[in-house]
Amino acid sequence: QVQLVESGGGLVQAGGSLRLSCAASGRTFVTSNMAWFRQAPGKEREFVAAINWSGGRAYYLDSVKGRFTISRDNAKNMVYLQMNSLETGDTAVYYCAADIDSSTFRYSSAPTYDYWGQGTQVTVSS
Repeated sequence: QVQLVESGGGLVQAGGSLRLSCAASGRTFVTSNMAWFRQAPGKEREFVAAINWSGGRAYYLDSVKGRFTISRDNAKNMVYLQMNSLETGDTAVYYCAADIDSSTFRYSSAPTYDYWGQGTQVTVSS
């Protein structure tokens, strides 16, 4: 029902910025809660940021608050993650995820999400 494709990753120096994009297809996108997760080498996948279907609510991992901003443009079927003041600890593969069936939004829980993108690599150098 929903297909997600991430882009925008790359290599950046600490303190720099990147904007990740998630292009969504599927009729249910505009009613889907969306999130970004990441997985660093040797670590489990972790929640980074989430946004509800309307864009009126956003949630963040504590360590990225004030640095990252999640946003969406439903007219364009796009979700973004603006990442500023990047740190080496942000190095990971970043995944876009969609929750199409939630009545309550357990935003930080990976099993909440029904669809996942392929991931985009973000590497932050010191």
